[in-house]
Amino acid sequence: MAYKHEELTRHIIELFYKVYNSLGYGFLEKVYENALAIEFKNSGLDAKPQAPIKVVYNRQIVGEYYIDLLVEDCVIVEIKAVKSLLKEHEAQLLNYLKASRMEVGLLLNFGPKPQISRKIFDNHRK
Repeated sequence: MAYKHEELTRHIIELFYKVYNSLGYGFLEKVYENALAIEFKNSGLDAKPQAPIKVVYNRQIVGEYYIDLLVEDCVIVEIKAVKSLLKEHEAQLLNYLKASRMEVGLLLNFGPKPQISRKIFDNHRK
């Protein structure tokens, strides 16, 4: 079974490991975000850092968030630099997917051991 945006997410994950293997663990999230943005650009991928997402309730904007990177206008990349991913981190990514038109998100953790979580929230469920 093929995943939505499977080829793109596989490429993003390869670049994540490239950055992780080069920089290792211990920097702030912004350092990893910047390094990934460089790798995405060098690979020919369109990546928008700090892309805004508006949360709408009852046809009114009730919040605005900024995702770490939006790749090719279809995959949200949320970066963490923590000891271990928590359910709260996954909930944050799922909420970004629910609030946006994007359906696929990657949670990339530059912790002591690299971690990846892939989330999907289909638009027909929104």
